[in-house]
Amino acid sequence: MTKEARMERDENGLTAQDDGWFVLNAGDAPWVANERFGLGCRIEGASPFPHLGIHLRVLQPGQPACLYHSEALQEDFLVLSGECTLVVEGEERLLKAWDFFHCPPGTLHVFVGAGEGPCTILMVGARQKEMGLFYPVNQTAEKHGASSQVETPNPMLAYEGTPPRQMIPSPWKEFVKGE
Repeated sequence: MTKEARMERDENGLTAQDDGWFVLNAGDAPWVANERFGLGCRIEGASPFPHLGIHLRVLQPGQPACLYHSEALQEDFLVLSGECTLVVEGEERLLKAWDFFHCPPGTLHVFVGAGEGPCTILMVGARQKEMGLFYPVNQTAEKHGASSQVETPNPMLAYEGTPPRQMIPSPWKEFVKGE
């Protein structure tokens, strides 16, 4: 029988401290903020899930989620609210609430906030020890401020000079209507 994870709260939110099962409301989870790449919810707790990555991202119009890249494993994305531009394999697609994007291994992609307000995206991806990342230089992604300046498999090199993410208390109620 699997035990329930031990949960701890600090000034930024509630996190699971071990590998047991848990229930967590996004409003209680810690978040990270980056002036360039928006807000992200740290659902996974003290250590990343070993098999499946789960993230919530909130982007303002014009704000990329990350740099244009591909991974060696499958990822899937569901736009929960707002609009965003998906740059996939050098092409742009406008996505809105409840649009789903399936990303097979090796597919180049990035999301950029669009529309009149924030966009919230549920991001799910398979995990393994070696993620097989690749960051190309891409003109379409660069138009959105989302291209690496050098072609590289090294995220440290791709993100060189990017401001670090900062832990923040949950901003979730700002994004959930009716609360």
